[in-house]
Amino acid sequence: MVTIDVIIQSEAGLRHNSAACFVQMANEYKSSIRIAHGEKEANAKSLLGVLALGVLHGTKVKLTADGSDEKVALDNLVELVSRK
Repeated sequence: MVTIDVIIQSEAGLRHNSAACFVQMANEYKSSIRIAHGEKEANAKSLLGVLALGVLHGTKVKLTADGSDEKVALDNLVELVSRK
């Protein structure tokens, strides 16, 4: 299992199209991937779950992946949310 904290750099946060891109990328991996914001946590492969977190620009989230491709999954997701 790998866990990392990351600051969301996208101006849109993880809403609308940016959330859809995040979920689409998460679904490319076999690993189980979770995203947490404050006390809330969601399956990173669920668009409704990610949207329900209400993640805005500049927010710190915790990403956790568990599985055979966990490291590459988190590396690529961190790169995605670190873009402006």
